[in-house]
Amino acid sequence: MILPFTLQQLRILKAVASEKSFTKAAEILYVSQPSLSKQIKILENRLGIILLNRENNTISLTEGGKVFLQYAERILALCEESCRALNDVKNGDRGNLVVGASQTLGTYLMPRVLALFAQNYPQININVQVDSTRVIAKKVVNREIDIAVVGGDVPDELKNNLEIENFVEDELILIVPKSHPFALKKQKTINKDDLYHLNFITLNSNSTIRKFIDNILIQNDIETKQFNVIMQLNSIEAIKTAVSLGLGAAFVSLSAIEKEIQLETIEIITIENIKITRTLSIITNKECYRSKALEFFYNELWMLKTISN
Repeated sequence: MILPFTLQQLRILKAVASEKSFTKAAEILYVSQPSLSKQIKILENRLGIILLNRENNTISLTEGGKVFLQYAERILALCEESCRALNDVKNGDRGNLVVGASQTLGTYLMPRVLALFAQNYPQININVQVDSTRVIAKKVVNREIDIAVVGGDVPDELKNNLEIENFVEDELILIVPKSHPFALKKQKTINKDDLYHLNFITLNSNSTIRKFIDNILIQNDIETKQFNVIMQLNSIEAIKTAVSLGLGAAFVSLSAIEKEIQLETIEIITIENIKITRTLSIITNKECYRSKALEFFYNELWMLKTISN
């Protein structure tokens, strides 16, 4: 059977869909725009379906284009995987690796892991992608990411395609400004009722971390809807800065406040009889070829866990 497309046409479609522009896609792929447009037209003619909407200088995928792109991305990922497998055979311990991380981990935990890995394996090229747990897990399923560390719940519909291993526990703690009355006490422990007297700075209500914290508190008979939330921000960095400036209190990952602890700009407060922890997970594709680069990184993760414990 002769396939109605070439790998280059799949690369072109993926680039156009990503950039939403023929001009930018052509620049990325180092081809002329007329040549790129011609290949898209040939592809649509051979498939017998329109893949792209071209209206008012805007490029978007048709329904058929969306379906076809999913398979195109998987085909391209498999091609890249086959090249990595052959490179392993040829080059021994050299290779490329795509690592994923959910947002908080990608900002605070992963840089430390990558720095140590780069020291031990300078010959391995690493590409890091940071996004929500859902997006990262889907990319692992689609073979766009080789291995990832995530903090959120992996969607049920993706679990059958993934190897999910518990990695480490991440503690989420309450922080207040150094000037706060709770911080000035010798005993840095409060009870549940004290939470209702704090001004909270939080992530938005759709945040996975916020939902997780709220659920744990609710399980401990704390009415989070009664909290005085004075500000919702879109990043942990913004929240830490706001707390350091004395604007309010917040729940953050312990791994995210190492710098603030060293600089003594915030104070950690313990809540009596309550500890909020979440399990971080390592995820890989069950059916994906495990390159030597992946095995090295996987083993390094577990070694770091052993050292940190």
